[in-house]
Amino acid sequence: MQFYERLSHELDELKSLDRYRSLPDITARNGKDIEVDGKVLLNLSSNDYLGLGDDRQMLDEYVDQLRMTPHAMTSSSSRLLTGNHPFYDQLEKALTSLYGREAAMVFNSGYHANIGILPALSNRHDLVLSDKLNHASIIDGMKIAEAPYQRYRHKDYDHLEELLVGAGEMYRQIFIVTESVFSMDGDLADLARLVRLKEKYGALLIVDEAHAVGVYGERGLGLCEATGTVDQIDIITGTFGKALASTGAYAVMNFLLREYLLNTMRSFIFTTALPPVILGWSMLTLERQASMNLQRKSLLQLSAKLRSELLGRGFEVPGESHIVPVITGSNSLAIDLASRLKDAGFLCMPVRPPTVPEKGARIRISLRSTLEWKDIMRVPEIIGG
Repeated sequence: MQFYERLSHELDELKSLDRYRSLPDITARNGKDIEVDGKVLLNLSSNDYLGLGDDRQMLDEYVDQLRMTPHAMTSSSSRLLTGNHPFYDQLEKALTSLYGREAAMVFNSGYHANIGILPALSNRHDLVLSDKLNHASIIDGMKIAEAPYQRYRHKDYDHLEELLVGAGEMYRQIFIVTESVFSMDGDLADLARLVRLKEKYGALLIVDEAHAVGVYGERGLGLCEATGTVDQIDIITGTFGKALASTGAYAVMNFLLREYLLNTMRSFIFTTALPPVILGWSMLTLERQASMNLQRKSLLQLSAKLRSELLGRGFEVPGESHIVPVITGSNSLAIDLASRLKDAGFLCMPVRPPTVPEKGARIRISLRSTLEWKDIMRVPEIIGG
């Protein structure tokens, strides 16, 4: 079969499995609402968990600041050449101060961080142990790295310990990597247990806080702050692209790890640095979110109420966070449910394999602190309709 014929055939196959994807026609965002395909919907598919991305006053203040002191729209270079704007240093110092850690690094995205850290730190003499439901970017990082890897059953720390027993005698270094809030199920890792295991077996622990930053902890530093494990996790990664309403990602760690990554991490070395205008905005949102504890509490209370209502109606709703998935199993049912919600004025995107396991299709409701119960009270009824 010729190349293009094969591609066409594979796309047809995706359509037959209800796994075909296309880009939505998004024309406007306005506070809680979003305009998709010409229809205004309540946005329940955004990762803007604190609503900072829709904070018009903060944006106007930043634009006014830019008029007085313009920031470049491009860095035009990697950080190791001429792209290391002073804002990078300021942002990394702010992160180290907030976390009380020795060092921080800012990256272009969470994907850049996750495909770069493990390949830089490990080789064929090491072993990576990864939660079964870790994000695709972590999986891609493991595939790029030379180190062998094994995936322990989701949140099954007894299984993880079975893999750890004796591994220290076979490998130079063991790495444990996990999300803290799992992006598709919305459940939480047991960070205290993971810390105990990494200390018992001499492993290095990497925790991806992408969906926890801004939502958990008194200063929004994530589940590591909420569980008191900040100082015991070797590398904590977070993103500016979700609750912090900007672009880019970061990791906090010790000095030695930072220096090693700076010299060996390919996705850091061989990429153009972020524009100063973005770094300045990230400084602003990072500072603002640190004082939004009331919004964090409101968000978690709202998600708990929605989850309780859905569970009470007999739906399979895993997790315990601000991410509320409703499992349909069937791809077509997920699509139909998303369509029904859209007709009722809600944007809830269907999630299908390979983003989730086979027969794990769902709609994924992402809540924000700017929402109230009256905004979403009809959702359980519509889902049950």
